[in-house]
Amino acid sequence: MNDDAGSGAGAGRRAQPIGGCLDRSREPLPTRVEGLPPLPPAYSVVLTTGLDELDLNLPPAAREAIDDHVRLLLALNAAINLTAIREPAEIALRHVVDSLTAAALLGDTAGFIDLGSGGGFPGIPLAAALPVERVALVDSVGKKAAFLAAAVDVAGLTGRVGVAAARAEELASEARHREGWPAVTARAVGSLAELVELAFPLLAVGGRLIAWKRGDIDDELDHARRAIGALGGGEIDEEPVRVAALAGHRLIVVTKRGRTTSQFPRDPAVRRRLPW
Repeated sequence: MNDDAGSGAGAGRRAQPIGGCLDRSREPLPTRVEGLPPLPPAYSVVLTTGLDELDLNLPPAAREAIDDHVRLLLALNAAINLTAIREPAEIALRHVVDSLTAAALLGDTAGFIDLGSGGGFPGIPLAAALPVERVALVDSVGKKAAFLAAAVDVAGLTGRVGVAAARAEELASEARHREGWPAVTARAVGSLAELVELAFPLLAVGGRLIAWKRGDIDDELDHARRAIGALGGGEIDEEPVRVAALAGHRLIVVTKRGRTTSQFPRDPAVRRRLPW
């Protein structure tokens, strides 16, 4: 938002839990972008080019929300280590545009839960760009969850987007989350089989896991099919990314077709000992 955004209805408030997200104690972080450096022209050029390739026309408020999220990320990255990418133009491509490659897949979705949100990608750009009713950003690292809450406020997304400082396994054990989400997103979090085990207990039947992948993932797909069979069944589709600078990237869409038994997700130690 612009420097006056802090005077709006959401100013000075922490992001509130939504859809039953956990609201754990977190250190206060800035919720205004006043005084933060502006983004350089190269950032805008890269972002505009990527949006054009995706045929995605963002309203000014959505673009402003995304930009202010990035401004806060750059300001706090040294202290919190949110991303190894430091150049704004590279963040525009490798984080923002890459996140928005899933916009078309989520355009008619009422809500989604983003696992391992870290610096806020893909959850915040997607929440800003789409008219989704509820979004949960999940990260088990307290300082990252604190950043996410601050970024939600800065982006003006309070009320639709909540933050959970928790592991996916914890959320899946709660009735309000168990098989209650129409979509799960996961970017650079883990193997596809592990994502299936974490996502399916959260997904409603008919819901979709959207995972960002690149390179040779044939082995991952084989293991994921075994996990899908055990957790309720479903099918895998691949969506190529239509951005020239992201050649080789693709979205893996796993649709859930049956209920998931209560034995999943397993404890992380069990998953390591007995991988798919």
